[in-house]
Amino acid sequence: MKAVICGAGIAGLTLANRLHHHGWEVHLVDHAPGPRAQGYMIDFFGPGFEALTAMGLKDRLRQFASPVEELRYVDGRGRRTVGVDYALFSLALDGEIASIMRPALERLLRESLADGIDLRYGTTIDRLDDGKAVLSDGSAIDADLIVGADGVHSRVRSLVLGREEDCLRYLGMHTGAFVFIDPEAFAQVRGRFVLTETLNRQMGFYGLGDDRVAVFAVHRTPDPALPADPRAALRRQYAGMGDLAERALAQCPPPDQVYYDQVAQIDLPGWSDGRVTLVGDAAHAVSLVAGQGASLGVAGAYVLAERLHRSSSVAEGVADYERRWHPVVADVQKAARDRVTEWFLPTSSARLVLRRWAFRAMRLPGLDRLLVGPLFPKGHRTVAELST
Repeated sequence: MKAVICGAGIAGLTLANRLHHHGWEVHLVDHAPGPRAQGYMIDFFGPGFEALTAMGLKDRLRQFASPVEELRYVDGRGRRTVGVDYALFSLALDGEIASIMRPALERLLRESLADGIDLRYGTTIDRLDDGKAVLSDGSAIDADLIVGADGVHSRVRSLVLGREEDCLRYLGMHTGAFVFIDPEAFAQVRGRFVLTETLNRQMGFYGLGDDRVAVFAVHRTPDPALPADPRAALRRQYAGMGDLAERALAQCPPPDQVYYDQVAQIDLPGWSDGRVTLVGDAAHAVSLVAGQGASLGVAGAYVLAERLHRSSSVAEGVADYERRWHPVVADVQKAARDRVTEWFLPTSSARLVLRRWAFRAMRLPGLDRLLVGPLFPKGHRTVAELST
């Protein structure tokens, strides 16, 4: 069996690993010239953690993870308003959580690939022609399965399931991420995930080591259009948020080294057309505010590979994957829209204060698991149950 996967991100790399493990010939292409350096810190837990454990990569995940001791909110003068020991989050998830930079997770998965996998950067699927994936380098591959793992703005999805504007649900926010080097800023955030306690916009900071500081930013805007210059947009949107933010903005790298995009979800009734299917954000982006996109990307790719392995045909395996996995991601998307967005980025002082007191209450015996649980929900069905 032969597969062409478009997109060498988290979902595509996971799927390539698993299909090759089950004896498939795998061709993995990505339009970027090489592995991406841009990305933000994520809390990796839930079904993706379970899938990496099943793949024998749990120890590697621990090695690639970055230590976080405290989640801290600060005001405009850099003063701590509330902090939570990260051990509470780990306790609520029975230790199955890792804080990791998104590029580091991709590197972990990339290094897990077997030598027999054909990985090509600077190449993408140009068109689909009678079951063949015609690539941008002029070659064509007659495949049993063609997979779009090429993110929220998926080209494969546009080729088989229609226009992006018909399935993209804009959540009214833009986000950006970058890394800068500053010894003084690093000293302020080392071992912590520091967030500004602000309305309608927020910046987060984490010390990576070697005086490097990872930054993510998110702000509300009714206009989904992306700016021509993301660095200028970040400096304009996040000015006046305190010394730490000003230091970050002053040292923001050139636009080609900045990640910048809409905060959005992909909402589709189905992910497949014939031998073509979608995984990860291409199928079901849940958005930054949901906090589980990477985990669901890994887990969904794992479920697809296992169902294909256990089914009598590609069509049956793909259909079974959709039937099992679609309700899982739909629940996460709905929760993000209904509950998480206002907690993540408050629009009023009253909601901000309510969040502050909720974090303070987490330190009280008996309330820690009760209040932490909704931030890191556990699925009712395990990846093992969904895969077998």
